[in-house]
Amino acid sequence: MSYASLSVKDLTSLVSRSGSGSSSSSPKLPGQTRPVKVIPLQHPDTSDEARPPSIHFDDIFSGWTAKIKRMSLVDWIDTLFPCFRWIRTYRWKEYFKLDLMAGITVGIMLVPQGMSYAKLAGLPPIYGLYSSFVPIFVYAVFGSSRQLAIGPVALVSLLVSNALGGIADSSEEELHIELAIMLALLVGILECIMGLLRLGWLIRFISHSVISGFTTASAIVIGLSQVKYFLGYNVARSSEIVPIVESIIAGADKFQWPPFLMGSAILLIIQMMKQVGKAKKELQFLRAAAPLTGIVLGTTIAKVFHPPSITLVGEIPQGLPTFSFPSSFDHVKTLLPTSALITGVAILESVGIAKALAAKNRYELDSNSELFGLGVANILGSFFSAYPATGSFSRSAVNNESEAKTGLSGLITGIIIGCSLLFLTPMFKYIPQCALAAIVISAVSGLVDYDEAIFLWRVDKRDFTLWIITSTTTLFLGIEIGVLVGVGFSLAFVIHESANPHIAVLGRLPGTTVYRNIKQYPEAYTYNGIVIVRIDSPIYFANISYIKDRLRDYEVAVDKYTNRGPEVERIYFVILEMSPVTHIDSSAVEALKELYQEYKTRDIQLAISNPNKDVHLTIARSGMVELVGKEWFFVRVHDAVQVCLQYVQSSNVEEKKTSFPSRFGINNNSSYTDLQSSNKLLKEPLLPVEK
Repeated sequence: MSYASLSVKDLTSLVSRSGSGSSSSSPKLPGQTRPVKVIPLQHPDTSDEARPPSIHFDDIFSGWTAKIKRMSLVDWIDTLFPCFRWIRTYRWKEYFKLDLMAGITVGIMLVPQGMSYAKLAGLPPIYGLYSSFVPIFVYAVFGSSRQLAIGPVALVSLLVSNALGGIADSSEEELHIELAIMLALLVGILECIMGLLRLGWLIRFISHSVISGFTTASAIVIGLSQVKYFLGYNVARSSEIVPIVESIIAGADKFQWPPFLMGSAILLIIQMMKQVGKAKKELQFLRAAAPLTGIVLGTTIAKVFHPPSITLVGEIPQGLPTFSFPSSFDHVKTLLPTSALITGVAILESVGIAKALAAKNRYELDSNSELFGLGVANILGSFFSAYPATGSFSRSAVNNESEAKTGLSGLITGIIIGCSLLFLTPMFKYIPQCALAAIVISAVSGLVDYDEAIFLWRVDKRDFTLWIITSTTTLFLGIEIGVLVGVGFSLAFVIHESANPHIAVLGRLPGTTVYRNIKQYPEAYTYNGIVIVRIDSPIYFANISYIKDRLRDYEVAVDKYTNRGPEVERIYFVILEMSPVTHIDSSAVEALKELYQEYKTRDIQLAISNPNKDVHLTIARSGMVELVGKEWFFVRVHDAVQVCLQYVQSSNVEEKKTSFPSRFGINNNSSYTDLQSSNKLLKEPLLPVEK
């Protein structure tokens, strides 16, 4: 009886026995001096008794409940009030001086910035100080970052101005203020909800290139919106660049020199002080003092010379903010989209900065806890006339460079803001508007991230495309549309990557049993009649069609890489390397079953290598292991190749005697004794036999 007349069942039973681990019973294929050694793959038990019970509600939260049970009273206090973590270990002699200097430095920087950002938001300057007061104290208690400096920021102020401009007219100042405070309450509630539900991970789907493009475009819009204080005439209020530029050009005949010269001079001084402070560590205080210097210089000139063409801030109320609760919730539905957008900015900017600072200062920070702390700060701040506050990149950097060690620096900053509200507001009425505008322009100039665009062009053209799309749509179509378009394209790229995963044809590296991508390693070789494919992603309903199409293509296209093994004209085996596959769903399993049946009609055998525990269990429960055959599941690619190669060699020798279906599927009564008594088909093995 010929070797070719053996059925698949007979041949595969030989393979399974050869991998049993017993050297005495391992069969020898013709032409071999030693048996093929195959490491047996342990298949899971899928019987009803072995199946785990259905998932209960308690099992889902078992990790949480176990953690809660282990928590002591101190752990609960640390969770609810993160400030106790640094209070218990505070070193007064070592930390207090550093925290004091950092708090004073940031406070001096925040006073003029807070008033400037309030003007950007379309609010009286005093509300910038209100937003810098109560939220700072609340965050010092509930926030987990020890260096993050919160308060008004330019990007959030622009979002507030843009949102309120479509609801309230600029002449309706009281409604404008009320809506801004309501916005702080809504933002705080959303942040708390996301923190409690641990939903901060959602923001990971927005790529860094989208964030960079958005902030760059927003910085340009913010800068142009402040040019009106330099030019001496009104400019259209918009979040789009075209109306602003048109308005600037249309009013050119109203241009006035005094505010332009004063604003430009103050901007130049601020920029020079910031650059010197960055360049020389011993002069870093200049960076923090730059905004205050601009304010003092502008106020002195306005007080002494009284230039009529330079507008001043005017009267500012004196005293701390009083407690108040929103009197109406009529505009909540209209404000919700902007609230969600500001919450997203808080996650991207504040939590990102806080985590970076925590890593730099070697302490742990939970992003969800941080988000909850920001939410509480905004909620309680809204009861004291604050508009939305979040973490500032520039002030946090100054705080960290000043070597702030704990949240005490934030408390000191809050005390400085309180003293300013109590004693210094009468002096603020002489501050020129162009000086505040210079502070805003100086602050946002650092957000124009053209270096990032150059980097993305050099490294990743796709991310550069995202950057261009986001920045362009934000500039010309507005902030909300720009964000939506950027996020939409970002998610589209994520979906495309997931639905079109990387798939590699593997070849064997010479002199090894290691199999790698033949495109990455051109010296790797494949074997005639065998295709080895690695799928580098989870397999699920969205990508299984793409995977099946690629596998069909490889049956034809892979031949050009082949340079080893017997000369055969087609593919007999497809080996799936599944070690990178972390998950497989029911749709994918059914599709693989269909693919197996497809292969069967074309006389191709499917083999699977190294599925992980969860994937293997899912495949086993679906019945695919029995369908394909346990003997066609392998621990290593090399094991699968050795076994498949024996069949390819035998098929090549007997090609003229019988068809492939009869060689693989007919005469189930053949025995291994017949195989042993047949003529030797191989003079010597193609693969080195492993010991």
